[in-house]
Amino acid sequence: MVHQTMSNNNASASSASSKIIPMRLNLLRLVATVAIVGTLVACSTVQRGSGRSDVSAPLIPPAAPVSSNPAPASAGKSRWVPASWDELPGFADDTLYEAWNAWIKSCERPAPAFAPLCREVRQLSIASGEEQRVWMVARLQPYRIESADGNPEGLLTGYYEPLFDAARKPGNGFNVPLYGLPAGYGTRRPWFTRQQIDTLPEAQAALQGRAIAWLRDPLEALALHIQGSGRLRITEPDGSVRLVRLAFAGTNDQPYQSVGRWLLDQGLTRDATWPGIRAWLAQNPTRASELLWANPRYVFFREEPLSPLDANFGPRGAQGVPLTPGRSIAVDRQSIPYGTPVWLASTGPQVQLQRLVLAQDTGSAIVGAVRADFFTGWGPEAGDLAGRLKQNLRLWVLWPR
Repeated sequence: MVHQTMSNNNASASSASSKIIPMRLNLLRLVATVAIVGTLVACSTVQRGSGRSDVSAPLIPPAAPVSSNPAPASAGKSRWVPASWDELPGFADDTLYEAWNAWIKSCERPAPAFAPLCREVRQLSIASGEEQRVWMVARLQPYRIESADGNPEGLLTGYYEPLFDAARKPGNGFNVPLYGLPAGYGTRRPWFTRQQIDTLPEAQAALQGRAIAWLRDPLEALALHIQGSGRLRITEPDGSVRLVRLAFAGTNDQPYQSVGRWLLDQGLTRDATWPGIRAWLAQNPTRASELLWANPRYVFFREEPLSPLDANFGPRGAQGVPLTPGRSIAVDRQSIPYGTPVWLASTGPQVQLQRLVLAQDTGSAIVGAVRADFFTGWGPEAGDLAGRLKQNLRLWVLWPR
């Protein structure tokens, strides 16, 4: 979901020379070993010219060698088909250091298959893009993701972290509440629908005193509910303003229904993107409740402080690590495990993507083998891209050898 908010800084390293020099020597030994391995692989396989003149044979071995840590032939909903590195579009051109920040985050809570690689991943944070590429070729094996019937094509959408103005107390136009968990949460499954929360005294009583903040626009609240988290510039009762994060705390366990799909099914619009939905509501303000109630799912939040360091990353995804704009994706965990590096390729009217990303999140609408939600960042520009992004997708899992 890239881009203007994407961090362009490498992961930080210690500035003490006594620590950097040994690390650098170890890294050079590692890269030298990797280069030898790559050369031996290239010499022992039949060349199948990739048609690309910018990559040498040792760097991109044309055939996949037998892996000592083989991935399953299928993973839940998907088939994993061994692939060669020259199958990955744009592999020689990606600015890998941008993805390395996300990979280091995944190493905070690594999947078992990737934990042994994390020491090297951290060392490579100070390496060049070519050194990182050579290491990937030696350490990882690409697998093309396909559906059970062998289809490698899928769908890419986007999501983001909304940023809205809010007030700690209602009034002065701020009259749309954002709630924490209600009293007695967990004793009733499912909980009240969105319409019941707005209209039933019993539901309102359970939420009494649970409002974290108040927004001006009900569509902004819906955006937070759909995205599952967000940032607020909150005006406190004393007039001070501070930036906080609202993190996902739970739902009412009602099914999610797309308000865009509702508009299409009613024949009310032909543009079901988020900008299109907002335009329709501006023309039909008296039907706001009808639109909102079309989605019975309701999300409850918890407030978290947002330090300057935290502000450089998104909210924590389902893997439990902060998301990186342009480098984190949400996947169906029955197709791709959390923490897996993935090569993503997508071409469409909104954005052209050929890059390394990390599977660090999931979502109720992210279902299927070749399916991903692309984290675009935070704020209006990221939201505009996320709201419009809907285009073709191909994925390759990069699994340890």
